[in-house]
Amino acid sequence: MTSARSEHPEIMVRAVFPGTFDPIHFGHIDIALRAARLFDELIVAVYDKPLKSLLFPPEARLALVRESFPDMPKIKVMGYSGLTVEFCRAIGAQVIVRGLRVFSDFEYEFRMGLANHRLAPEIEVIALITAEEHTFLSSSTVREIASLGGDVSSMVPPHVQSALVRRFQELGDGQQVVPATSLRD
Repeated sequence: MTSARSEHPEIMVRAVFPGTFDPIHFGHIDIALRAARLFDELIVAVYDKPLKSLLFPPEARLALVRESFPDMPKIKVMGYSGLTVEFCRAIGAQVIVRGLRVFSDFEYEFRMGLANHRLAPEIEVIALITAEEHTFLSSSTVREIASLGGDVSSMVPPHVQSALVRRFQELGDGQQVVPATSLRD
């Protein structure tokens, strides 16, 4: 049995890896690099206006994500707003890539995948399980540790670490940017 891709080599599979990436961390980068091996083109799609408060504005997040993938022609970085499936349709993407870290991610991603399938049955959702060393990583964890002056060099690339230091210096001590968690205690 031959696949559609072998019969029609001009068919390109474009995937979208959406997120706020506030900030991008090594877990995101790992998922993107692995997805880029599976698809002809991967669009790392930076969402501009989520329902949560963000540390970095959209332009800064786009710049940090772009700098995380230098000299990688299969990976493109784009900003978007609105429904992810509508963005996928607009750029001709057939796949949405998501990362799974822990069991609680599965329930959320499962519900979101079903909703996206209802809205756009022609777009597949693929979930990649994170590498073991990144299971604890989340952007909110990185933000909180950085806001408290902690070392995030094992969690983010150097350019992101520098941006975090600059951003927290700009905001000063009086700003509550991240919710209080057990890391503060």
